[in-house]
Amino acid sequence: MTSQPLEFALTEPVVNATPQPLRTETEAARINFSLARSVLLAALLIGPLAFGAVEAWSWSCLILASLLALLFWAVGCVRMGSIRLVWSPLYLPLGMFLLLAIYQYFGHSTLAPSETRECLLKLAADALVFFLVLQLAETTPNRQWRGFGLGVCVYALGMALFAVLQFFSSRDEVYWSVKLPPGNVVFGPYVSHNHYAGLMEMLIPISAGFVFSLGKTPGLRRLLAVAVVVPVAAFLLSGSRGGMISLTVEAMILAIVLWRQGSGHRCSAVVGILVVALLAFLWMDPGAVSKRLETVFRPSHWSTGADFKSRLAVSLGSLGVLHDHVWLGTGLGSFETVYSRYQSFPSDLDWDHAHDDYAEALAETGLIGGILIVAAAALFLAGAFRNARRSESAAEWIQVGAAIGCCGLLFHSFMDFNFHIPANAMWFAACAALAQSRR
Repeated sequence: MTSQPLEFALTEPVVNATPQPLRTETEAARINFSLARSVLLAALLIGPLAFGAVEAWSWSCLILASLLALLFWAVGCVRMGSIRLVWSPLYLPLGMFLLLAIYQYFGHSTLAPSETRECLLKLAADALVFFLVLQLAETTPNRQWRGFGLGVCVYALGMALFAVLQFFSSRDEVYWSVKLPPGNVVFGPYVSHNHYAGLMEMLIPISAGFVFSLGKTPGLRRLLAVAVVVPVAAFLLSGSRGGMISLTVEAMILAIVLWRQGSGHRCSAVVGILVVALLAFLWMDPGAVSKRLETVFRPSHWSTGADFKSRLAVSLGSLGVLHDHVWLGTGLGSFETVYSRYQSFPSDLDWDHAHDDYAEALAETGLIGGILIVAAAALFLAGAFRNARRSESAAEWIQVGAAIGCCGLLFHSFMDFNFHIPANAMWFAACAALAQSRR
């Protein structure tokens, strides 16, 4: 749901001049825009490899990368002689949410000022990534869209192969060298298997979308189908139950999209990919992972499982925070600081997150923040699948994949805190912009 780009000339206006068409990119502007795309892509690819960019040095690098991309984009606009802005309705709730966080920090209404400042910086960087990807995608040539789709396929395949190799050779260490305390379920470069699943929920649909766009090259399509099968099998091997449910939701959305297109052969391809991936997972699984995933299909476990009960109790405790801080919440990033006062069950664990991004957001930003989140989600869903009926080019299929990936992560956020993992949050911002871009 984007409108015609707005263009503002950077040269002296001519009085009574006739309206001019939108300016075309000059060679110098094109180079700067390509540099901006390259910087953003590098940040997206490197961020997950740095443990999801959860440490201060790594998320600081992501912020600097977004600022560098902004600089290249601005220089490109100067070289072109105008600023072309693509509008999105999502700017409104996103901007208001940023203003809410700014007020919390500078208005001293947060109970954890340093954490709110950190979250504000990360949020601003993600908003900047959304803005830049939206601006740059509108003028990206089809060749670069195809290159991006192929790059995501290769990246997802490499990430999956690395995760599987590490799973069988060094299950409690990241990169065979970083040993973590007991209780962490390591998978790939992530400390938590759930956050690995969150990343792959966005990469797999984009890879699948790109493969679907290769209708005229069946040989290459069959070859790249491996780049979907292996990541799905590795995804299941991660043992993330919330991830498995979210991937199922994504498959259902994709089935609806293909059904509306009347694309029966692609539906058969999806079923085939899922079956082969499931067989590959069962062949690799040592036994414990499938038993863990089976608990999703046993409702009795939901009421008796210690993990489920404790997470539900934390979410309900978050609503207790909301009861005492109705409108503005306790401040972004303050959950760990305030939750101990509302904890209703004995536990030796320090709950730094609610394992429910929405409950945590309500506690930290109040009803005002909750309303803005609902508005943003509604606006996103209203415009995300407008190209789904006529998907033919690589760009259109990648947009559909990005939209499905966002839906998967939005659903997974009811069960985890992927939006607090900087690399995953940046990928979500980029995917949301791709899904909203005007092609």
